[in-house]
Amino acid sequence: MNRPQHRSLLTKREREIFELLIKDYSTREISAKLGISEKTVRNHISNTIQKLGVSSRTQAILELLRLQELSIY
Repeated sequence: MNRPQHRSLLTKREREIFELLIKDYSTREISAKLGISEKTVRNHISNTIQKLGVSSRTQAILELLRLQELSIY
């Protein structure tokens, strides 16, 4: 995968979650796939939203794509 050379803004788990979000997985599906609670999934998403200074999952995804932290390919 072509990741930027700089230190990532995302933790490994946050990256896993957002990679599944852009594949249209629901919170429940992410929870089941990763073997963690739905609350933990939501906490990771909220932490990422705060880090980025945005107000929604969609804005977080767009910002992560813009920063090349995520790729849709």
